[in-house]
Amino acid sequence: MTGQVRTVDGRVAGRRGQATRQKLLDCLGEMLSSSPYRDVKVIDVARKAGTSPATFYQYFPDVEGAVLEIAEQMATVGAGLTELVADRSWVGKAGWATAQELVDGFLEFWRKNDAILRVVDLGAAEGDKRFYKLRMKILNSVNNSLADAVKDLQDKGKVDKDVSPAAVAGSLVAMLAAVASHQKGFQTWGVKQAELKPNLALLVHLGVTGKKPTK
Repeated sequence: MTGQVRTVDGRVAGRRGQATRQKLLDCLGEMLSSSPYRDVKVIDVARKAGTSPATFYQYFPDVEGAVLEIAEQMATVGAGLTELVADRSWVGKAGWATAQELVDGFLEFWRKNDAILRVVDLGAAEGDKRFYKLRMKILNSVNNSLADAVKDLQDKGKVDKDVSPAAVAGSLVAMLAAVASHQKGFQTWGVKQAELKPNLALLVHLGVTGKKPTK
């Protein structure tokens, strides 16, 4: 970890303290993968990390505070998803490649962070503004770049002027997030992962360009 990390009472944590704090976060992240968020207790996190509840409370006010820290770290990484769209071509074979790489990167990010994203979605759905802002930080990284892509095609006369770039981008991002969070569910519908990606990429390409992709 870099930069100053402080305890709950404002003291600057040393290297050992930072390591302990990160270990608590890592253990909590592992527990969220196998236990419902509301079932995770401070004493269980501390025990898994090989320390005490008192040590946990030196760094976090409660489990929710620690979860928010993990979510903030994840959202910061998620902001990098914009690289999958920003300044990328949506014309010809390059456009099909862009759609595929966006879908692949988005789904992979969701799979990798599935446990914490479920908690973020839950908090956002319940109206917690802190979780809502983190969710939007991730989605905006793709939404804004997609809207720019549609607007650029529109300016070049490749997309109808009646199309709303913001509405198209928002709809596509909402679709990507819904599909990404439901990846395991597709198997019950008889949809294989290998089939999901190209078909989702087809929808994204159609949404952005209004045309079937050139493969």
